[in-house]
Amino acid sequence: MTGFRLLFAAVSAVVLLAGCRDGGDASALPPGALVVVGNHCLTRAEVDAHMRAGLSAADSTEMARAYIRSWIDARLVTEVASEEVDMAEIDRLTDEYRTELIKAQYRRTMAMQASDGMFAPDSLRAFYDSRHDEFVLERPMLRGIYLKVRDDAPNLPILRRLFKSDRATDIDRLEKEALTAVHYDYFRDRWVNLDQVETRIPIDFSAQVTASLQAGKPLDVHSGGFVYLLSVSEYLPSGSVMPFEAAEPLVRERLLTTHRMAYAARLRNELFSTALDREIVRFPTGFNPLK
Repeated sequence: MTGFRLLFAAVSAVVLLAGCRDGGDASALPPGALVVVGNHCLTRAEVDAHMRAGLSAADSTEMARAYIRSWIDARLVTEVASEEVDMAEIDRLTDEYRTELIKAQYRRTMAMQASDGMFAPDSLRAFYDSRHDEFVLERPMLRGIYLKVRDDAPNLPILRRLFKSDRATDIDRLEKEALTAVHYDYFRDRWVNLDQVETRIPIDFSAQVTASLQAGKPLDVHSGGFVYLLSVSEYLPSGSVMPFEAAEPLVRERLLTTHRMAYAARLRNELFSTALDREIVRFPTGFNPLK
């Protein structure tokens, strides 16, 4: 007999004896009854459903005991609390909360359905262009090229020359030469936060360094057996208007929030009108106090 079966036999005996002592009809209990609290009954099948497979006898017993005790505690709180608190108020609050959940989920579902495909690229851009002052950088952003190379790499002089070039043929060659680099990141075609670059290069990014980068001067740092190379093709300091590419997620969020608010108001009116038409909402006297 496993640990849990022994526990089941013991608890079952206690439950049945308790039922007899109280004058209750033990035969009225559901099959496999383990514990009764008030009008609630926990069965062995329910405990079995929450047991994990592959447990030892000791672990099985311990887990069963923990689940049974947790179940008892939860029901006792309800049983005792119902005698000490205003259950009518609890029912009212529960009904209000349930209503709010239904409303929120309904609005969210309907708004998402109505907003599918509504944000065309030109509408996103138009929203961004009309609100530049709402999309301002808190930290600098930049485009460029970053490399981390061993200081004894035989092609280091070539990499030092190529990473500063704007010529397409040099960039193509850089792609091949950079196979020997520890890290290589080409981001002239996208904006990245300066924070992402700062964490890669072991120097203090002082105001002088960032001013140098903003002026387009490449960075060449030798530290710990490695050379760190950074060339900046574009640099936007803090306080600049955020690039559209970086602002696009925020633009979508703002548009969606605005759309949901407007849709929630419209939905509220539509639901009310429908309810009046179907006489779900009625004014017995014929007088509508909302008009």
